Amino acid sequence: MPVEILMPALSPTMEEGTLAKWLVKEGDSVTSGQVIAEIETDKATMEFEAVDEGTVGKIVIAEGTEGVKVNTLIAVLLEEGESAADIGTAKPAATPARTEAATAEAPLAAARATPAPAAAAPGGTRVFATPLARRIAAEKGLDLSTIAGSGPHGRIVKADLEGATTAPRSAAPATTASAGSAPMAPAPTAAAPKAALATGADANTVMKMFEGRAFDEVKLDGMRKTVAARLTEAKQTIPHFYLRRSVQLDALMAFRAQLNGQLESRGVKLSVNDFIIKACAMALQKVPDANAVWAADRILRLKPSDVAVAVAIDGGLFTPVLKDAHHKSLSALSAEMKDLAARARARKLAPHEYLGGSFAISNLGMYGIENFDAVINPPHGSILAVGAGIKQPVVKPDGTIGVATVMSMTLSVDHRVIDGALGADFLAAIIENLENPMAMLA
Repeated sequence: MPVEILMPALSPTMEEGTLAKWLVKEGDSVTSGQVIAEIETDKATMEFEAVDEGTVGKIVIAEGTEGVKVNTLIAVLLEEGESAADIGTAKPAATPARTEAATAEAPLAAARATPAPAAAAPGGTRVFATPLARRIAAEKGLDLSTIAGSGPHGRIVKADLEGATTAPRSAAPATTASAGSAPMAPAPTAAAPKAALATGADANTVMKMFEGRAFDEVKLDGMRKTVAARLTEAKQTIPHFYLRRSVQLDALMAFRAQLNGQLESRGVKLSVNDFIIKACAMALQKVPDANAVWAADRILRLKPSDVAVAVAIDGGLFTPVLKDAHHKSLSALSAEMKDLAARARARKLAPHEYLGGSFAISNLGMYGIENFDAVINPPHGSILAVGAGIKQPVVKPDGTIGVATVMSMTLSVDHRVIDGALGADFLAAIIENLENPMAMLA
C-alpha cells in the first residue's frame, strides 16, 4: 500500500513550514534515513529524512510552497510492486489528486482521518511512527506506545511490528519530570499566531489609516510569526516584575585582560559576556530555587545550570542554550557560544540546541544601551537584561569619590515561579560573581 509522506513537525513550536527544496524527484528510489527534502521551520532550515524505503510515486507539494501545515500530505512513496495507479487507492479516506493550485488552497491532509505521525499516547507522551506502521498497528489492534522504534530518532517502522501481538491498553503511569528532561511549556495552538498578530486593529483597518501614504509591506516569515505569538503570550500570561542593580566591572575588566594575555597563544579571547554567562550559571547553583521553570500546574526546579543567551539575527532572534554551563570553563563557554551564535545567524541550529534552560541572558550593552527590561521567554522563570559598562563617579568604601566602570542589570522575573526576595538573592549572587571574578575559577 502506498506510504503517505506528511509535513513533519521539526520543532515543538512548528505549526507550518516552507517546503524549501526537494532533493528527490518522482521515480527516484529512496531508503530509510535518506535526506529527501529541506524544510524551513519557524526557526531554521532543516533536512527531512525518509523513514520508509520505496519509490517516489508523486510529489504533492511543490518546492518553494509556503505555509504548509504540519501533517499535510506532501508526497507519496510506492512500495515494491506498486505503481502510480495505486496512489488513488492508498486507503478509503484518501482524497483524489488535485491540481497544484487546489492543493495550496485545501491540503489533502485536511480530509484525512488517519493519526498524525507523532500523535500523543496515553499520558501525553508523543509516539513517532510511520504512516504504514500506524495502519498495521490499527489492523492488528496494537498499542504503539508499548513498542520501541528502531527507525531514525526512535520512530516506529514496519519491521518493529513484525511478530508483535495485541496488548491491552493500560493507563500510563504517573511520571516525575527529571531535571535533565524538563518539559517545555505547551507550544502555541494553531490559532495562537493569528490571535497574537490580530491584537488591536486588524490589518485592513491599519492599512486604511495609511491610504495615500508611501509604505512597504513586509511579509511575515515563520520566525517573525512565532516571535510575535510567543512574546504576546509572555506579556499577557506571565506576571513580570523587575529587579534592578548595578555592578562595578573594574576588577573583571582587569582580570579579563590578564587572562586574554595568557590565552592569546591558544587563540582564545574572552568577552565580558562569557564572564556573565559563567556568573549566572554559578548563581543558579548557589540559589537553586531560582533555577526553575513554570509548567502550567507545577514548578520544575532544574539541577543543572542550562543558560540560554539571546542572539539577534535578521528578522528575529534565537536563544541557544549552553547546557551544564556551571561545569564548563570560561574558554569552553566562549568557544561554544561563538559556535552557537554563528550557526544561529545561519539558521542552522537544531531544536535541542535552542530549547530548554530555566533562565536567559539578553545583552544589549554592545549596542550602547545602558539599561532595558527584557521579556521572559516561556517557560523560563527569569531573564537578565544587561546594559553597557559606563564610566561613572562612585563613592568608594572609604567615602572618597572615584571613577568606576558601572554596568546596569535588570532581572525580569516570573512571579509565579520566583518571589521578590528569592529574585533579589539570585541577582545578588550574579553580582558577587562578577565583582569577584577570580572566585569563578575556584
